[in-house]
Amino acid sequence: MPGKNLDPASPRALLGAELRVARERAAMSQAGLGEKLFVSGSYVGQMEAGTRRITPELAASIDGILGTNGFFARNCAKQGKSKYPEHFVEAAEAEAEALAIREYAPLVIPGLLQREAYAREIFRAYQPTAPELVIDELTEARLDRAKLLADPSTPLLWCVLDEAVLRRVVGGQAVMADALNHITALIRARRIIVQVIPFSAGAHTSLAGPVKLMSFEDAPPLAYVTGLGTGQLLDDPATVTHHTLTYDLLTASALSPAQSLALIESVAEDYAHDQHV
Repeated sequence: MPGKNLDPASPRALLGAELRVARERAAMSQAGLGEKLFVSGSYVGQMEAGTRRITPELAASIDGILGTNGFFARNCAKQGKSKYPEHFVEAAEAEAEALAIREYAPLVIPGLLQREAYAREIFRAYQPTAPELVIDELTEARLDRAKLLADPSTPLLWCVLDEAVLRRVVGGQAVMADALNHITALIRARRIIVQVIPFSAGAHTSLAGPVKLMSFEDAPPLAYVTGLGTGQLLDDPATVTHHTLTYDLLTASALSPAQSLALIESVAEDYAHDQHV
């Protein structure tokens, strides 16, 4: 069995590697271990690859099944509390490992594209009675996620925005002008792809809410869907395929990238003009 504690510099990846070693030592397949854990074999593979977190509950079960004497429970506990809300922890960790992220945003600018002032207004709206320190921590965590885009090419980020995202004034005219100018700068730098679904498109395939799709080099793709204060990371192949088709149909209903850029720049200019009138 694994015999020493993990390097805290990269606990998730190392813990996943140790899981693979322990499983193979027990002569058990990913599907076999998954059956005992009441998860899919692909879920076990994602834990081993580091794209999904080993939760404390699963860690305790793994120790019992593989006879690892509390190793996984101990090292899982050492990972500590995440800076992200509980329902988003796994999605944030998967996001950091993804080669490509495709996201539909119906109401607000996606987190990876938010500027500080915009993010702060969003969190204040979500938690109107929270202490300023809490808002500061949430905002800092969101901006830290955006550092993924510092890499010039990975992950590929392709966002479809509803026109409502552009028109909903969050934080005032100046905040919106800054937020949209940030997006257009990333588009012109060819770092991201953005399309807008205009109001004139009418009904479309994802009126029910947002969706995020993530693909990886050595693990199956995932879909992440959210609701009010909730989120679910999905790995069932049929479900992921359904959400992928939904996203493909969204891009077909949206303006082209060039038309979308023109619209975003026009709305940003309107905000900049209005704040000086």
